[in-house]
Amino acid sequence: MGRIVVGVDGSDASIKALHWAVRQAELTGATVEAVNSWEYPATSWASMMPGMPEDFDPQALATVSLNEALEEALGAEGAAAVHKIVVIGNPAQALLDRAQGADLLVVGARGHTGLKATLLGSVSLHVTQHAPCPVTVVRD
Repeated sequence: MGRIVVGVDGSDASIKALHWAVRQAELTGATVEAVNSWEYPATSWASMMPGMPEDFDPQALATVSLNEALEEALGAEGAAAVHKIVVIGNPAQALLDRAQGADLLVVGARGHTGLKATLLGSVSLHVTQHAPCPVTVVRD
């Protein structure tokens, strides 16, 4: 049985990628891992967000976000069949790390190309260039 890794950040493009990955898994008998990553802003997050509650937990917020996106996209039963992975780190690197040993990596693309994609740090561009397995990019 194979493994398909899909990046899910809640965007329309990532939801389309999730649907594609689930359909592919149904055809191949593979399992699906939905990956959501988060990271602190490049500058000191504490100085940017004064007054944050002490119980602020970005990992828990990312987990809730992933669960909500999966349930909205697939329904409760469909979401339960997907392995949920939430990690801290750069989204592209998190997907590359999870794709080690996977049969396929699936990402959504919002349509940025050329200079705009380079400046915005396109995850799909980065993973297609560096993935250890085949990649499918689902266009928004």
